[in-house]
Amino acid sequence: MSKSIIELVDELPTGGITVMVLRGLDFAVPGEWENVVGFANTVEKYTGETDPALVQQISERALWLYNDKSEGYQRALWLYQTIDSAGTALGTAALANKIGEQVSFLGILNKLTPKADKAQAIDLSLKVVVELVAFCQINGIPGDSIGDFVGALSDYGGEALMRMAALVCLDGLIPLGPNFLQAVLEKIESLTPKELEKHEGFKRINPMIPGENPEGKLNFIQESVHSVTGWMGNFVAQRDLTPEKVVNNLQNFVDISNDKLDYVAAFLDMTTNYYTHTGVQTLTRRLVERAYAEI
Repeated sequence: MSKSIIELVDELPTGGITVMVLRGLDFAVPGEWENVVGFANTVEKYTGETDPALVQQISERALWLYNDKSEGYQRALWLYQTIDSAGTALGTAALANKIGEQVSFLGILNKLTPKADKAQAIDLSLKVVVELVAFCQINGIPGDSIGDFVGALSDYGGEALMRMAALVCLDGLIPLGPNFLQAVLEKIESLTPKELEKHEGFKRINPMIPGENPEGKLNFIQESVHSVTGWMGNFVAQRDLTPEKVVNNLQNFVDISNDKLDYVAAFLDMTTNYYTHTGVQTLTRRLVERAYAEI
């Protein structure tokens, strides 16, 4: 039996590598992300209500909305979780669970194989698609509404903005360098549907990607990536982000080395699940706000 959204947010970690890495990215989106854990805490934070009876009522309504299959909340969660599990296929749960410990990067170097640029470009592109489709599911709009998503990006804040910051920094700048957008566009433009079909992440989220067939899905992925390059480019430029700056800030929280950025990227890919962590927070926030408005 899959867990309820209440259990998922109650069980979010308060420490560990994902949380430390997100804290290390605070410099890019100062003060935006707070690690809100626990359903009652989330209700209190986003409604200001502390009366136990009302908190209970809001929680029950939120759970009802989440369980309603005609709503997109469960599909959004599935997307967040599935795109993360494709990245952490090395099964290093034990490593990621060393909560609060400084994890030595060098000890696992020999287990790492950095991804080829093309695989990394597809990874980033699929995460963009997941963000877009999950946004549509949560907001009850058609799953291919690229325009609505791009329009909403400029209003992103909190954990959703942190998720995009992590995407830019961890899946863009660190593995692909300062010109990551150009690199991603080049690789995605030259991709064939056959190559796409071989990619592990694509295989997993394929059913949720708009498009009649692999060609249609590839077109949708290309369009989605094109649509966010302006926003991502501005995000990097306004904050003067570089791979070195990102790694230097992460080093305050996680013990990683500076000289092999492709290995750092592989390490972070393997040990973090920032899409799931912040995705559960986004879903819970939206459910709580909607439940509160409906009560």
